[in-house]
Amino acid sequence: MDDTGDRAARAQSAEHQLVNVRLPAGWTLTGLIAGLLLGWALAGSATIDPILAITKPVGSLWLRALQVTIVPLVAALLVLGITQMAQAARAGAVARRMLSWIAVVLIFGGLVSAFVLPMLLSVFPPPASAAGILSASTGPAQEVPGIGAFVESLVAPNIVEAAANTSMLPLTLFFAVFALALVRLPAGQRDTMIQFFRALANTMLLIIGWVLWLAPVGVFALAMGVAAQSGGAAFATLAHYILVVAAMGFIVMLGGYVLAWVAGGINPLRFTRAMFPAQAVALSTQSSLASLPAMLVAAQRLGVRETTAEFVLPLAVAIFRSTSPAMNLAVAIYVAHLAGVTLTPLSLAAGIAVALVISVGSVSLPGSISFVVSIGPIALAMGVPVGPLALLVAVEMLPDIMRTVGNVTLDVAVTTAVDRTSKD
Repeated sequence: MDDTGDRAARAQSAEHQLVNVRLPAGWTLTGLIAGLLLGWALAGSATIDPILAITKPVGSLWLRALQVTIVPLVAALLVLGITQMAQAARAGAVARRMLSWIAVVLIFGGLVSAFVLPMLLSVFPPPASAAGILSASTGPAQEVPGIGAFVESLVAPNIVEAAANTSMLPLTLFFAVFALALVRLPAGQRDTMIQFFRALANTMLLIIGWVLWLAPVGVFALAMGVAAQSGGAAFATLAHYILVVAAMGFIVMLGGYVLAWVAGGINPLRFTRAMFPAQAVALSTQSSLASLPAMLVAAQRLGVRETTAEFVLPLAVAIFRSTSPAMNLAVAIYVAHLAGVTLTPLSLAAGIAVALVISVGSVSLPGSISFVVSIGPIALAMGVPVGPLALLVAVEMLPDIMRTVGNVTLDVAVTTAVDRTSKD
């Protein structure tokens, strides 16, 4: 099984050929805590204003450097991800069944956050003093148009202007259609275009990696301003945020048990026992790829045919992040709640649409980069300010545990469903 996992890892690496960016996640969290503590300690003192006069421009500059890479990186990753899925669909009936189940899971995740999270926030609201805390570093939110203007906005007459205005919904749809058209080109032209977008993605990943290496300084500067305004409430708000967002991932993971039971014919208790070792690996490594050998063992224990498991699981690791729509949309809804942004059904629909498409392009990226690339476009499409993401990226390492465990669980659940429907 280990040999199979190694072959799958090499195949995935050869397919994506994206640079491996290592980020100082621990130092970023340290910068957040230090900034909050220092801002809290100096709040109301005579020294805080001169310090904020320095830290505020530093934090703003770092945030702008983070935002400037979003559009080109999203475009490149979408093209790569969707072309890979389109090519996978041509692999045969098993691949098409797998992609159908993936679509069901991703749509389910988006609907979970859109309907459940607002109710959860009404029952389990943030701390009373949390309103506006995480929006301290934001600019004005974009307006979401009415239904007529919303439909018209789906197609941008000028894609360059749409990129300049960060109109993420028409941009996302354009590059999704662009990728589908690309796979129909002759092989030579298709490969040239894919190589171009792969090079663009690698270039943007290097730039965003450099920016995130400065995250401890940028997050420290932003956190000081937040704590100076809100005091110790920032700590309670961040803890509340982590629990609420992780809860959305947990609901999606539970959906994996239902999927394995209803579609895969696997008793939930049996599925739980078989999945525990793979979930333990996911918990310790926070990597779906590192958990692949354990997932193959779990599939074997569940009676999944070896041919199905060795085809579906590596492909699922390469193109499938089951918790992404639910947890990414949850972040945007949470920020909107704190910033006082009213989300309409249209804005939620726009968020779900972008979340579904963006999840295809964000696989196999480090958690911090995936956080920025995935949630930034969703927030922009929903008219939610993106400034708070610069602070929330510092604690992403904690919700990312839930993301990985949920992804690993759904990878195996989808494999059981594909195997059973293939037998039938």
